[in-house]
Amino acid sequence: MRIAVFALVALAVVALLVLVHRWLWIRLVRDTTAPGGLPRRIGTALAIALPLLSAAALTAGRAGVPFRLEQAVAWPGFLWLAVLLYLTLTMLVAEPIRALLLRRLAHRVPSRVAQTASPGRQDGACTTTTTTTATAVAPPVAPVAPVAPAPPGAPVAPSAHELTRRRFVARTLGGAAAAVALGTVANGAYGAHGVLRGPGVRRVQVPLAKLPRAAHGFRIAVVSDVHLGPILGRAHTQRIVDTVNRTQPDLIAIVGDLVDGDVDDLGPAAEPLRRLTARHGTYFVTGNHEYFSGARQWVDHVRELGLTPLENARRPLPYFDLAGVNDIAGESEGHGPDFGAALGDRDRARTAVLLAHQPVVIHDAVKHGVDLQLSGHTHGGQLWPGNYLAELANPTVAGLERYGDTQLWVSRGAGAWGPPVRVGAPSDITVVELASYQA
Repeated sequence: MRIAVFALVALAVVALLVLVHRWLWIRLVRDTTAPGGLPRRIGTALAIALPLLSAAALTAGRAGVPFRLEQAVAWPGFLWLAVLLYLTLTMLVAEPIRALLLRRLAHRVPSRVAQTASPGRQDGACTTTTTTTATAVAPPVAPVAPVAPAPPGAPVAPSAHELTRRRFVARTLGGAAAAVALGTVANGAYGAHGVLRGPGVRRVQVPLAKLPRAAHGFRIAVVSDVHLGPILGRAHTQRIVDTVNRTQPDLIAIVGDLVDGDVDDLGPAAEPLRRLTARHGTYFVTGNHEYFSGARQWVDHVRELGLTPLENARRPLPYFDLAGVNDIAGESEGHGPDFGAALGDRDRARTAVLLAHQPVVIHDAVKHGVDLQLSGHTHGGQLWPGNYLAELANPTVAGLERYGDTQLWVSRGAGAWGPPVRVGAPSDITVVELASYQA
């Protein structure tokens, strides 16, 4: 049943992509170029090649293709998906403008007038012209077949002048839409450049009622959704490690979606994690993408790198209990979250901080008396207006919210999935500073 639903959803997505690309080809290629010309042939080729590259980028990892080939298709394929999103949105905005301009154009340019007979007689008879000096006989005039009027409602072929003006409108709107889309994707603050230069640091103070005074100011560096893969590799990991270490945290929490791929391919990219430094250690919980990539191999590998996996487990620290649960994607493998194992027998007089990849488990955290849950998963929406879709599936998309006696912090993540682009949701590493009411 689940496979059938997935197949239907996949078919619907493919159909939608085909329709969108067909519409964009009409507006950006057919309406802006002359038939048979080189620009039209190039535009048509790109309209076919780019969606195929995107499909290859989305499926290459799970199809088991060589990692080098996966890297080769990932850059153009994923970047095109980001451009496609904003190109489509911009063209949708431009569509009523286009209709208005073409309507005004139709009023300005007269429609084709049916051919009429030339002045004078055209019945084939000779015409005699008398002058004061001589009489001349004009040569016979060939008969002209009458042009039948076009039936009502029949399309009237536009004149060359009208075609030129229509093409000018199409090129102007298409060029503006392409400039907006490309500028948005390449934007230095939020777009591809913003992701590749690494996440910034966000700081938040969270007061906890049961936290002892001695723990006031305890700092936890929260890292989520790094998504090491065919695009973001070792250099990205090193930037994250350097940024985290500069904050001098007391504890580091990596809350899932560290990787998109196998240890054999991405082990070197994860190697800099070995240099993470915190007084109370670095802890790791799985995200849904770990289960897409082979969670067991990554749990073992991060342990080799010096991180401590919390698989439905708890670690008592001097001032509070630190617990972690597996991601809910692990339920398909029989390794989903187990709050009873992680929190069931603890002393509820002590503060509890929970690491859980997805915010949706907050209600389980509330039931088990958790004081603070640290999560990621949402990317803050990553690409506007994706934040509105993320709100439909998550109780909190980004930031700090309270649920009963439990507070939930959701990071926007340190990397990006799919397109290495963020719009309206800059990447971050969060330094959560715990505050005691007794301080």
